Amino acid sequence: MSRAVKKKTATRKTGAARAGVRLTTPDLVILSLLAERPMHGYEVNATLENRKIRDWAAVSRPQIHYSLDKLTSLGLIRVTAEDSASAGPERRVLQTTEQGRRRLADALEARHWTGTRVHQPFLTWLALSWQARPRAFQKQLKQRRAFLQRQLAEERETLKDVLKEVGHPYHEAVWMLKLVIAQMELELKWLNQIERETAKRAPAQKTRH
Repeated sequence: MSRAVKKKTATRKTGAARAGVRLTTPDLVILSLLAERPMHGYEVNATLENRKIRDWAAVSRPQIHYSLDKLTSLGLIRVTAEDSASAGPERRVLQTTEQGRRRLADALEARHWTGTRVHQPFLTWLALSWQARPRAFQKQLKQRRAFLQRQLAEERETLKDVLKEVGHPYHEAVWMLKLVIAQMELELKWLNQIERETAKRAPAQKTRH
């Protein structure tokens, strides 16, 4: 009897430890993809590329393999089929389990999703740009504008493709693309203003001592 009790206690501890393992953004993205339908490991990577998911979530190919192994060991995804007895992560067909769906839903209730600010490199550059040479300042503004214009054209084309694929505008992918497009359009207007005001640039009138 004592041995049985110890075994159950150890099992409960193991389950609690697994439940306390933090899930990273790559883990959550993969859980979501495999909740849609079973996929091979290589299909996960192909889907990330086809949907341009890496534009909004940093998930590298090595991270995919790490997450697949991690999620499998936690019981959050399971193998539904294999192409061969010795199939590796690329050839296994994987699917999110019910436990995995619950962990994903729990993670999506965390407050950090709505209360975190992202530090944009261009804003950091702008804060330091008073030390830049005048020509370099103008050059960087032009490069930023050109980059945004290229990206904006790509995102508009992507939006058209997504609308065709999903068949309606009330989809999270459509909402995300519309936000990205609106942000780029706003930043381009903001760059216009900065270029108009560059000649009036001056140091702060009041400085701290």
